[in-house]
Amino acid sequence: MPEARDNHAAPRSIELLWRNHGSSTRGPRPRLDLDQIVRAAMNVADDEGLEPLSMRKVAEKLGVGTMSLYTYVPGKGELLDLMFDQAVAGANELGEGTWRERVERIAHENWWRCHRHPWLLEITPTRPVMGPNVVARYEHELAALDGIGLTDQEMDAVVSLVAGHVERAARTALRSARMAAGAAALEPRVTAGQFPTVVRVGAAAGEEPNEAYAPEHSFEFGLSCILDGVAALVQGRSSVG
Repeated sequence: MPEARDNHAAPRSIELLWRNHGSSTRGPRPRLDLDQIVRAAMNVADDEGLEPLSMRKVAEKLGVGTMSLYTYVPGKGELLDLMFDQAVAGANELGEGTWRERVERIAHENWWRCHRHPWLLEITPTRPVMGPNVVARYEHELAALDGIGLTDQEMDAVVSLVAGHVERAARTALRSARMAAGAAALEPRVTAGQFPTVVRVGAAAGEEPNEAYAPEHSFEFGLSCILDGVAALVQGRSSVG
């Protein structure tokens, strides 16, 4: 799990996240820059996971001494904030289509981002500091819903609801191999005589995707249900008006 931050970590992270890239270029050119450190840390986390990530491993990746990193980043907590913000960076273009199609695209972008960087799911519950890419992503998600008939509070709630569904579905998907092995071991112990509904529904659920648990199917189904509910809310208001 990500290490706990002290009371001064958030201001330090904000200063780093919203740094001014146009600072003076006088003096000798530094061997490293903050972006290099963040990319190296992300590579370590992608390869090994978040728990083994350390300043020492990042330094080894860059071929420098560990202490030299502290010139740029005060500690691992701030590094995690920088990594999270960089991982959610994107073009943030709404593109053509209905509000529903836009939200679906955003949900799929987030779904595949969680698969590219599974460690994001470990940082998310700690409410990462709002960096420029996180804020830009939030703006992008709100813009997909703006003007469709929701209040500002409801727009925020829908964004949170979709994000929560993506995160939960992605966590389950990343555990699917272990779940499949467990289902195979469980199969001879769960009989139709003792658990008739479980056996019937489990067989039906596995028919189309051809596996005991199909995480992508569950993700798509849940997303569709959420957006059906939003559409019903908006349509109900328009019909009353």
